[in-house]
Amino acid sequence: MRVGLVSPYDFASPGGVNDHVRHLAVQLQRLGHETRIFAPSSRADVDFDSARFYRIGTPIAIPVNESVARITLSFHLANRVRAIIEEERFDILHFHEPLMPALPMTMLRMSTTANVGTFHAFAKSNVGYYYGRPLLQPYLEQLHQAIAVSDPARDFVTRYFPDFPMHVIPNGVDLGFYKPGHAPIRHLRDDLLNILFVGRLEKRKGLGDLLRAYRSIIERIPQTRLIIVGDGPLRGRVESYIARHRLPNVVMAGYVPQNVKPRYYNSADIFCAPATGAESFGIVLLEALASGLPVVATEVPGYMSVLEPGRDSITVQPRNWRELAASLVILARDRELRRRMGDYALHKARRYSWDRVAAEVVEVYKEARQALAAGRPQTLEVTDVHHAV
Repeated sequence: MRVGLVSPYDFASPGGVNDHVRHLAVQLQRLGHETRIFAPSSRADVDFDSARFYRIGTPIAIPVNESVARITLSFHLANRVRAIIEEERFDILHFHEPLMPALPMTMLRMSTTANVGTFHAFAKSNVGYYYGRPLLQPYLEQLHQAIAVSDPARDFVTRYFPDFPMHVIPNGVDLGFYKPGHAPIRHLRDDLLNILFVGRLEKRKGLGDLLRAYRSIIERIPQTRLIIVGDGPLRGRVESYIARHRLPNVVMAGYVPQNVKPRYYNSADIFCAPATGAESFGIVLLEALASGLPVVATEVPGYMSVLEPGRDSITVQPRNWRELAASLVILARDRELRRRMGDYALHKARRYSWDRVAAEVVEVYKEARQALAAGRPQTLEVTDVHHAV
């Protein structure tokens, strides 16, 4: 099949949706399908095959869901997009966050082929969905099949569109890339126990709670190091907190290229994901599990759709730094528990390999083409379509 993958987000900026699109494009090609990617980009060079990438629109930063979405709001894209669609003659157009302006909605409106939408987001509420339902419903009816990356992501959409059936197919992880055995960062492998955080430095990722927990941990286990991988708007406040409280052994690694990230996972003893909410899945959890790390994480819906507390992780209430500290101390003091959880994590990660996930997606593509041939939009037929990997 010839597949067009559509992302609303700045393809030059790191993010879970764009990572998903990149990996899916590559895996579909390995399975013998043709892929093209449509996305806005703040740079001409997006580190992706330029022959397979269409740069559509210039992104701007929009605050949303305690984060920032870099999307294009230009609706003057139709002529160029229409010409590309006519030339490429896609069998499938796959829209990621299909209700995001402006690129997915513009392309969905003019598509005459089989349309699939994947919903990635999760939040407690969405004012746009609530008040925009009459306007958004016609776009949903253009989809022949729909996917959510987790049960929480599915439930978030069906809260506002209750008769909207969705497959649940999780994010994937590249098991050939994230795995034990990578050379660790040399100066990080000594006699200190390493706790690793990977994520954008913004409020919803919960790094503030982890820093408070770390203050408590080092009083009980001085031979501990905190490694922070990622950048973002809170970097200055994080550095100020570390300096003000004179926290020892904190490594601010900043932005780390994708090809270096596995080395940080292989330098760690424990992975910590202290998000406060609004996580639909947690790709960093898959990266940690595939690297054989035990996890301490908060009990937000997206994380709990991935983790099995007691087997691959210890989980705590969000925004509770005392519970976070206690759980990290338990793992820090128990090498055997870390080993058992790490072994199970490696086994668990196989369920999320990209070859399995992509195969599930291809089956949805086939169903979408059948629905197109039968002349029916997917919203007219309500069935239980939960797919488990």
